[in-house]
Amino acid sequence: MTSLRKTLALPTCVKGILLLLLFGCGEQTAKGQPGAPVETKLANTNYPPAFAGQTRIKGIATTTPYKVEKIASNMGRPWAVVPLPDGRLLVTDIKEGTMKIYDINGTQLKKITGLPPVVAKGQGGLLDVAPDPNFDSNRLLYWSFAHQVGDSNLMAVAKGRLSADETTIENPSIIFTATPKLKSNLHFGSRLMFDKSGYLFVTSGERSNLDGRVQAPLLQSGLGKVFRITTDGKPAPGNPFINQANAMPEIWSYGHRNPQSLDMHPQTGDLWEAEFGPRGGDELNLIKPGKNYGWPTITYGIEYGGKKIGDSIQQKDGLEQPVYYWDPVLSPSGMSFYGGNAIPEWKNNLFIGGLSSMHIARLQIENQRVVGEERLLSDKQERFRDVAYFNGMLFAVTDNGNMYKISKQ
Repeated sequence: MTSLRKTLALPTCVKGILLLLLFGCGEQTAKGQPGAPVETKLANTNYPPAFAGQTRIKGIATTTPYKVEKIASNMGRPWAVVPLPDGRLLVTDIKEGTMKIYDINGTQLKKITGLPPVVAKGQGGLLDVAPDPNFDSNRLLYWSFAHQVGDSNLMAVAKGRLSADETTIENPSIIFTATPKLKSNLHFGSRLMFDKSGYLFVTSGERSNLDGRVQAPLLQSGLGKVFRITTDGKPAPGNPFINQANAMPEIWSYGHRNPQSLDMHPQTGDLWEAEFGPRGGDELNLIKPGKNYGWPTITYGIEYGGKKIGDSIQQKDGLEQPVYYWDPVLSPSGMSFYGGNAIPEWKNNLFIGGLSSMHIARLQIENQRVVGEERLLSDKQERFRDVAYFNGMLFAVTDNGNMYKISKQ
């Protein structure tokens, strides 16, 4: 069963491309030389991995022919693409603070207004969105955004009902905030995803500045965390710190930097997350309740200016290792597992949108380890902001305001 946040993972791009110019459509067959790692650039550090295969795993190449279509353009600044239960696509606009509904062929059907104001500065604005598990009957949507509080801001989660004509949000209300507020327009996180019990996972960034960075491992702070809450914004039953003094009971895991990727494995139900490292050290993590994922004590990256971070260590007892990391960076934004059989070799593969890397990373995962990596759609030269899967098709939105659909040829 796929996650309820979204279900679209991205396709695999290939080396050896047959271009069919049919409304931006390209038929692709993967040829090339699998085996060597896809990353060929020098790393920023000489830090050794904690175990074999933790970085620069062998390259793989898709053999099943598939087609890539650019189905929409001039979309503004999309941040999230999320399938509704009927297969239509709900897209947030980070700077405009609105949502739009598209059909699977990229035609805009509706524009949704009526959301609370967003702080549309830096990396802030309207972020992720998740339909309620019972959306068909209650029409409820949940979304995250940068919220102004006095002269500072924070990441907030709100909910409201989509009107019958699908053009406005009725009775919007903020149900959760990742406190404390800070004067920063960076590292808000944040992805939303419902688990199979109907509780909402929410990720928050540590806001980038040093005041926020040191709070990532603190349980009394909401910065640099994965939360699990009810649909009313309360701590979900079974959370690991729900009865611990001086801890936010909504916390599920902590010690994160800027997590913008979250999805659940369609077969095992494992929760996976990806987050931005600094200069090097972007991470893919298997999220377990109550665990500390190390930022900023351990990292495989360095400061953007080249200085080492903290004590410059990569391993420490009690701190979780990433399952996989990138150096140089992937800049991981939204991600999704491929939950279908239309392209059999992609089944249960993970697809992560890359921003500065300008490609989609396809990862083969076996026994909770990455065993192969492929770069997709690198020929598009776009910053991939989010990816999603629905009914055998993969969708991706980019910072240039384009949307791509990938499907079996």
